[in-house]
Amino acid sequence: MITIHHLENSRSQRVLWLLEELGAAYEVRRYERDPQTMLAPETLRRIHPLGKSPVLEDGSVIVAETGAIFEYVLDTHGPGGLRPEPGTPDARALTYWLHYAEGSAMPPLVMKLVFQRLPENAPKLARPFAQAVSKRAVQGFVDPQLKTHMDFWEAELAGSGWFVGSGFSAADIMMSFPLEAAASRNDLSAYPNIRGFLERIHARPAYQAALERGGPYTYA
Repeated sequence: MITIHHLENSRSQRVLWLLEELGAAYEVRRYERDPQTMLAPETLRRIHPLGKSPVLEDGSVIVAETGAIFEYVLDTHGPGGLRPEPGTPDARALTYWLHYAEGSAMPPLVMKLVFQRLPENAPKLARPFAQAVSKRAVQGFVDPQLKTHMDFWEAELAGSGWFVGSGFSAADIMMSFPLEAAASRNDLSAYPNIRGFLERIHARPAYQAALERGGPYTYA
């Protein structure tokens, strides 16, 4: 039986959704964030030294990092219709999106969150300076980078409405978190394809079932 060590309001929600789409049996061990730091609890370090989520436990196998978990699940619990035939252009595209989601898409989103929280975490006397630094960094660097990625997503979704080929795949599950996170912090009025994508994935029964298993998830 697969066990997912799942942190509330985190990227691990995608792993639950993937398992629901595959109809795989699994159990969830939920963890709550520290209300002050918003970090994962120390108890996660008992599962993996970095103390982060998601972590998959399958018998003696421990797998961390969302992309690696996706590959493990697809390899060992049946790809269903979520993975294209090996060696095809669509299969190579799937591999790209599994790596891109965390390697390229998430860094500007994390940076924006860090800079936005910088003033409130600075000493009181330093807050005006921290606010100035935060504003300049977000407007001068982070937001332009994020816009480049969002424009890229919009263009990629312009054809079939999905990230790989003409239908829904594991790439769409993997890309859901960057798009949901971006939507929570940015105006999507100029991005109809991204809006449509989010509406379609949120309506999927497996997505809804994963929410019930995973608990609070503000990005939905």
